Amino acid sequence: MVLDHRFHATDAIRSTLSIVVDPIRYVVNLPTDIKNWAAGSLVSHTTLEDENQTLKTQNQLLKAKLQKYASLKAENANLRGLLKSAKKYEDKLEQVLIAEILSVDLDPFRRKVVINKGSSHDVYIGQPIIGAQGVMGKIIHIGPLSSTALMITDANHSIPVQVNRNNVRAIAMGIPKNNQLELIHQPNNADIKVDDLLVTSGLGCIFPGGYPVGRVTDITTNLSLPFAKIIVQPTAQLDKNREVLLVWPDFGGNKQSDCRGPEEDS
Repeated sequence: MVLDHRFHATDAIRSTLSIVVDPIRYVVNLPTDIKNWAAGSLVSHTTLEDENQTLKTQNQLLKAKLQKYASLKAENANLRGLLKSAKKYEDKLEQVLIAEILSVDLDPFRRKVVINKGSSHDVYIGQPIIGAQGVMGKIIHIGPLSSTALMITDANHSIPVQVNRNNVRAIAMGIPKNNQLELIHQPNNADIKVDDLLVTSGLGCIFPGGYPVGRVTDITTNLSLPFAKIIVQPTAQLDKNREVLLVWPDFGGNKQSDCRGPEEDS
């Protein structure tokens, strides 16, 4: 040992033996190393799976929030449109109230909706409802907390209108199948053109005058028939609006019940 310590006499022997011993030591430790590696890999894989699932969940939540944001943005835009519409015609209105559509009649030949305002909110039979882009319909049934409205495209709904360009008056009847309107009893030579804007005439004391109703999209004339077939596309987004505006029109002191018109027949 003294010789080894002072003169490193066994270094060569030790180096030679390490060449033989190290592989044996490696083989002996291999099971333990494999076990440790497998345990570490398994923990890492489990951790990655957990993190991946967490990220997926967070991603879904963010997508849901984004969709809700888009819905709220559209709802706010519609509410602003309703308020803007009410402000535009505020000289014709005594009072307005925003209502939400609760349900829609699934009958393809009927156009009715239920709103969340009723007699407790002073809603009355025949009361007009409008959307941000134009007239939508009128109230036909009232409950304490909800009401049923008939859309202008229902076959039992009619509304007096006039051409905004020249004030030609007409009656627009609903066509539920295509969610459109038709001007009835108009002669073939009537001064009505495609793309003419139709607005409420104010006659009948139901709808205040000047509200957009629709645009003429098609005119078919047949000299063998007394009247032209005039189709109108409503300006209101009847199938998209979630909120509507209940209006209490001011007809110059006349009560709504004092001036019934043909459009009230439902």
